[in-house]
Amino acid sequence: MSNHQKRLSVPKSWPVERKTETFTVKADAGPHGEAGVPLLIVLRDVLGYADSRKEARYALNNDSVLINGKAVSDEERPVGMFDILAFVERDEYYRVFPGEGGRLALTPIDEDSAQSKLGKIVGKRAVSGDQIQLTLHDGQTLLVEEDTDYDGGDSIVVGNDDDEVVAHFEYEAGALVTAVDGAHAGEIGEIDEIQVTPGSSSNNVLVEQTDGDGFETVEEYVVVIDENFVDEDAADAATDDDGGDDE
Repeated sequence: MSNHQKRLSVPKSWPVERKTETFTVKADAGPHGEAGVPLLIVLRDVLGYADSRKEARYALNNDSVLINGKAVSDEERPVGMFDILAFVERDEYYRVFPGEGGRLALTPIDEDSAQSKLGKIVGKRAVSGDQIQLTLHDGQTLLVEEDTDYDGGDSIVVGNDDDEVVAHFEYEAGALVTAVDGAHAGEIGEIDEIQVTPGSSSNNVLVEQTDGDGFETVEEYVVVIDENFVDEDAADAATDDDGGDDE
């Protein structure tokens, strides 16, 4: 099987120029499915920390690059939405976040924020031992107590070291959300209404914005976030209903 991917056919979330060259690296099997971006593209094309696959491999072999708290040695390992990237030797930390047009972008964060990652709950089922298994958007699974109040569509923040849930954000009217796909990918606002659609069709979500016209999308495309997961100006614009002073 080829290790190359034609640039013209890469998913729209990949932050690569499509017409500069014919091929780019192909993502390995792993988290995030087809939307996962190979780590090599992040190191070479986005951050400019490596000029070639060989340089990227050297950096990775030194255990100086972490994804969600774990050292990574495979330059084709997929990187996706809300992953935490840590560059130990540089003392730099980033969260993968939806950018304009749905392209993945890197948001600088501090070391404390890099100790946990956000996950959207996309699956929930009972398992033996009076526990519940949650499945997150990137395929990660974790066990929680049966009486915990987590529902599909909610978001949780999970510690990288111990997989403990450190925060929980409910999917409900008034929640701060970002769109991660579709025409409004990268936009932020508050849920105004969740319109339940009969049958197998996706529910619609109406999102209001104080600095925009708001938008409508399907609920699969929205993720509940906290103000700490976006830059301060964007969070203020999405949630400031009283026209408070800007500094």
